[in-house]
Amino acid sequence: MDGKHMQIGEVAARTELSLRTIRHYEETGLVAPSARSQGGFRLYTDNDVARLMVIRRMKPLGFTLDQMRDLLDATDRLDDGGELDPDEREVLLQRVREYEQSAAQQVERLRVQLSRAEDFAATLRARLPECEPVRP
Repeated sequence: MDGKHMQIGEVAARTELSLRTIRHYEETGLVAPSARSQGGFRLYTDNDVARLMVIRRMKPLGFTLDQMRDLLDATDRLDDGGELDPDEREVLLQRVREYEQSAAQQVERLRVQLSRAEDFAATLRARLPECEPVRP
């Protein structure tokens, strides 16, 4: 290896995804290793890690695998450096805008849920005697 490629274990550590999850994303076509070693091991680049991080960030926001695939396709096409017809470019940018809006809406919903959860925890804390040690 020339230092530009990582094996799946290092990628798992960097992304905080399990080996199984990374393999699942490969099986579903969301990510593919950039190369294979002579021994057949998957080899990934920083770009592959960045792609996995996009997937990892989308998952807790409730995006489906198909939506992840759609967004990655749009960003891949925008980033590949090839000439895009202005109309096609605008369609791709609109897809990305829609995902950004959806993500922002989900983040706001999660903020409301977190606020309610914090209020609930505070209510419970207030019911406990002050002399009891706080347990994690």
